Amino acid sequence: MKIDVITIFPEMFAAVLGESIIKRAQERGVLRIDLHNLRDYTHDKHRSVDDRPYGGGPGMVMRPEPIFEAVEDITRHAPQPNNPSPPGKADLVGGQAQPTHPQCQTILMSPQGERLSTSLAQRLAEIQQLIVICGHYEGVDERVKTLVDHSISIGDYVLTGGELPAMVLIDCLARFIPGVIGHEQATAEESFADNVLEYPQYTRPAVFRGMEVPEVLRSGDHEHIARWRRIQAIARTLALRPDLIERQSVSGQPKG
Repeated sequence: MKIDVITIFPEMFAAVLGESIIKRAQERGVLRIDLHNLRDYTHDKHRSVDDRPYGGGPGMVMRPEPIFEAVEDITRHAPQPNNPSPPGKADLVGGQAQPTHPQCQTILMSPQGERLSTSLAQRLAEIQQLIVICGHYEGVDERVKTLVDHSISIGDYVLTGGELPAMVLIDCLARFIPGVIGHEQATAEESFADNVLEYPQYTRPAVFRGMEVPEVLRSGDHEHIARWRRIQAIARTLALRPDLIERQSVSGQPKG
């Protein structure tokens, strides 16, 4: 998979994308991440990417011209669909931009977007190329949304820019790209994978400061362990996130 990030602060990404699992995925060629400085697509001596909002109000709004140019430049080299639409022309349905390039889709990080979830991350991980736009200031000019296939939010709060949300998105979806995580089953048994939180995890020592690892986990009885883990996962979800249980009927049986 290839991910292109459009940002005015590309230097923010090095500490996150250049370490750990994401770093190794890039070294192995499983994942490629390119950073594009939005100011490189401006044409004035100040390299301006924002301006005052029409109608008045506080703050500044990101201008459409450099964003359009950046996306169009990237999509010129993107995988082409069987029936391509003109660059930068998404079909609008109900006021929302619809995907036009199945192999290359554009994402706007926005608090107004769809909430990031495991299922959304899994769907995005199947796309060959993603272009991620990081907003800033009071947001982006509304016309930018005609370029966008998905607006995505990481929660009901506002940050100073879209860079941190973009990093969260990349880290989240990368785990579902084959070859990024060493053990494929790891993503199938964690929190939210089945609309429940993950069961308690323990490692050595068996006793630490008087706190013991549950005997069932040391029993070697894998069927009993699976049942215990499922019960613990459901109990933890009911206690901490009952809204997840409401989304589906949970059988109480172990996975698999």
